[in-house]
Amino acid sequence: MQIDYTKYENGLVPAIIQDAITKNVLMLGYMNEEAFLKTNQTKKVTFFSRSKNRLWTKGEESGNFLNLVSIKVDCDNDALLVQVQPEGPTCHKGTDTCWNEKNNSNFGFLSKLEEVIEDRKNNSEDENSYVSSLFRAGMNKIAQKVGEEAVEVVIEAKDSDDNLFLNESADLLFHYMILLQAKGFHISDIENVLRARH
Repeated sequence: MQIDYTKYENGLVPAIIQDAITKNVLMLGYMNEEAFLKTNQTKKVTFFSRSKNRLWTKGEESGNFLNLVSIKVDCDNDALLVQVQPEGPTCHKGTDTCWNEKNNSNFGFLSKLEEVIEDRKNNSEDENSYVSSLFRAGMNKIAQKVGEEAVEVVIEAKDSDDNLFLNESADLLFHYMILLQAKGFHISDIENVLRARH
């Protein structure tokens, strides 16, 4: 791996720290060649601290280490993307990230959809909402809809119309997400089960 330590002052390159699983950015630090080598040797992320003017292994005092998964260098060879498995909060202020954000998994649009479903669950009196009507109808109706959609996915899987198959798959996933919330769970709970199995 070729890293250009000469481009910035004091031979330091920025190191973006990213959770290897959630893909959230946790913090920004700086590495010189010695910090880079120590990080690879110990598998604990080590920076060059500009305030302490020395090498500093994240977690050396708090125990909140950043366990190395991988390091990538950018196209100009002057910035690093360091993927880690964090032990505890990353920020010295006790938060998951240095931007005071939770280090939760984000599933893009599915996370947004999950928020909408949760809102409909919490405001199930909305007469115009299909999702609210399912929550009002109760667990049996929600589970029945998941079963119906699953059968339709199986039927479409045996045909050659990809568009119908994808639409029925979307219906199944949507209703399954409603069922999860009816049971008090989220997609992240399923992710945790799958991750544990992996």
